[in-house]
Amino acid sequence: MNILKRYGFYFLLVGVISDFLTPYVLGFFYPQLDQMTSVMSLFGDVDSPVRQAFLIWSVVAGCFYVLALPALYSAFKPVSHGLAGLAVLAIGAYGIGDCIFTGLFSVDSAEAQWNFSTWVHNIGSGIGYAGFLLFPLILFFLYRIQKDKQMSRRYLILFCLSIAVAAIYGLARLPQLNQFAVFKQLGFWQRLSFIFNYLPIVYLAMTQLKNRKSVKKSIKNI
Repeated sequence: MNILKRYGFYFLLVGVISDFLTPYVLGFFYPQLDQMTSVMSLFGDVDSPVRQAFLIWSVVAGCFYVLALPALYSAFKPVSHGLAGLAVLAIGAYGIGDCIFTGLFSVDSAEAQWNFSTWVHNIGSGIGYAGFLLFPLILFFLYRIQKDKQMSRRYLILFCLSIAVAAIYGLARLPQLNQFAVFKQLGFWQRLSFIFNYLPIVYLAMTQLKNRKSVKKSIKNI
């Protein structure tokens, strides 16, 4: 457990980087998939030539998120047990629901109706994405309790940006709006939404690692 607390934020960064790179790396091997209009889960479709790589990569990325949870809880437990638990729940929901479940339960776009695997995949993704989306709001409250106005303001801004782009992504999924050119780019809005969701996580990890190095440096100078 001490190892997970020590290296947890490194695991968090690796999880984000591997998750972020997934569609762009696999896209080289699946040029038929239009990244601008297709959602990322189609890399794991039964007819996808990169299906196995996508499924394995999703599980691995999800495991890195899960490995980061002890460090995340330990960092905020002194501030608020409840909010620290919610932060862990948010990242855990994404790591398990939207990454690991994606790897274990792939979609079949050829079927007219959802099968069991598609149900689990879509429900897990929905819950995971919600946790992903709410994470910066939880950090806003945590830093507000610490009376760190600068950090709380930054996470509030990141939360608002995430919500705004997620709202456009949600609108793009509505069949009634597909006739408009801007909403036809479903894949683009999904990827952009994920980028804004990654930002608070990366910023948190980098801040925590920087603070840890500062503390170690101060101790050495004593």
